[in-house]
Amino acid sequence: MRVLVVAVGSRGDVAPCAGLGQALSAVGHSVTVAAYQMFSELVTDSGLGFRALPGDPRLLDAAQWEHGSTGPLGTIRLLRLTADHLRQLHAGMLEAARQDTDVLLLQGISAIGGYHIAEGLGLPSMGLGLQPIYPTREFPPSTVTARSLGPFGNRAVGQALVALGAPVLAGPVKEVRAELGLPRLGTWQAVFGQQAAARWPAFHGFSPSVVPRPADWREGLEVTGYWWPPRPPGWRPPGDLERFLADGPPPVFVGFGSMASADPARLSEIVATAGQQAGVRLVIQAGQAGLAQAGHAQAGEAPRDSILIGDVPHDWLFPQLAAVVHHAGAGTTGAALRAGVPAVTVPKVGDQPFWAARLAALGAAPPPVPYKHLSAAALTAAIREATTRPSYRARAQALAGRLAGEDGTRPVVEAVSRLRQ
Repeated sequence: MRVLVVAVGSRGDVAPCAGLGQALSAVGHSVTVAAYQMFSELVTDSGLGFRALPGDPRLLDAAQWEHGSTGPLGTIRLLRLTADHLRQLHAGMLEAARQDTDVLLLQGISAIGGYHIAEGLGLPSMGLGLQPIYPTREFPPSTVTARSLGPFGNRAVGQALVALGAPVLAGPVKEVRAELGLPRLGTWQAVFGQQAAARWPAFHGFSPSVVPRPADWREGLEVTGYWWPPRPPGWRPPGDLERFLADGPPPVFVGFGSMASADPARLSEIVATAGQQAGVRLVIQAGQAGLAQAGHAQAGEAPRDSILIGDVPHDWLFPQLAAVVHHAGAGTTGAALRAGVPAVTVPKVGDQPFWAARLAALGAAPPPVPYKHLSAAALTAAIREATTRPSYRARAQALAGRLAGEDGTRPVVEAVSRLRQ
C-alpha cells in the first residue's frame, strides 16, 4: 500500500515517524513522510519518500519557549497558536494526500484536520501519538500538570481541556470540510466527536513500561512501545568525540533539543559550572539552546573537561555515558531509558514536566530541576545524585531490558497490512 505519514512538529516528532516508516517499508509498503522542508534529508536518508508541508516548527517552538505552554493557560495559548497554523497545514496535507495515497497515518496536530481530509478523499486513516493526550482518571493531561489531581480531577481537567480546545480548533476543520464538500458538523463533532464515535484507531509510540495504557481509554487507543529514530546510513562518529570518550571516565551529556534559550551564554555557564562542581566531564550538544563550552580554559584553548557536539545518534552515544541531562522531551526520555542510563531532567514547557515526573516516579532520575529554577547549584546537586546513587542506574537498566523486548512498530504495521485484506 502507498502510505502517507504526516509528521508535524520538531525533529523529535519527525524522527520516530521515520523509524516507523522504515518498519512499514520493510514489509513492502511504499512510504512517504510529509513534514516541514527542513526535515527532508532526515526522511530521504531513511529511504522514504518526502513531501513538504508549509511552515517552520522553529516559529511555533519559539513562541512556546518565549511565553510558556505548561498549565491550563499555557495550553490554551498553545491551542491558539496551533489553530492559526492549521489552515496552511491543511492545505499542504490535502495536496500531499492527493498524490498516490492509499492510507493516511496522522501524527500529532495533523490528526485534527487530517481525519476529515481522509474522509473527504475516501482514504482509511489512523492516528499516531507521541504523548498521552486523551482524558483519563489515571493521570492529568500531559500538557497541563505533572501532579495527579486524583481520579476524578485528572479526568475532569482532561475533559475540560478538550471542551476548551474544541471552539479554538473547530474553525479550520469546518473550513476544510466545506472545501471537500463534506456535511457540516458542530464544533464538538468536528474536532473530537466523530473520531470518538468511530473508535478511530490511534497508536501511541511510547512504552507501556513507562506509561501503561489507561484502563478507561476507549477502544481503539493503544500504547505500542517506542518507534526508534533511524540512524543515518553510513554514519560514523566524529573522531574527536571518540577520543574524548576514550580519554577518561564516562561523561555526562547535556542537551536541550529544540528548547531555545533567551540567554545562551548564561545557560552555558550554568552547565560548565555544574559539570566542574560535580566533578564530571561533559558532552555538550549545542542544539537550539545555543549551548557552548564556557568557563575554565586558557585563552585560545577548548576546555579539556568537555566537548561540544552537533547532532549525534542517541542510540550510539547514550550507552557510553554516566548520565543524560535533558529537557524531558518524549524522544530523549525514551532514548535515555533505552540506553539504561540515569537522567537529570530540566523541563520547561508542554509535556516535558509530565515525562520528567514519570522518570522520577520510575526511579530512573532524581526529582526534576524545572527550567525556571535552574541554577548551577541545583544542576550540580542533581548530577551528583544521578551519577553517585546506584539505584538510578539499576532502575534505568531494568527498564532498558524491558524496552529491548518491545517492538512498538509491530501493531501499526499489522493494522496497515490488514487494510490489504
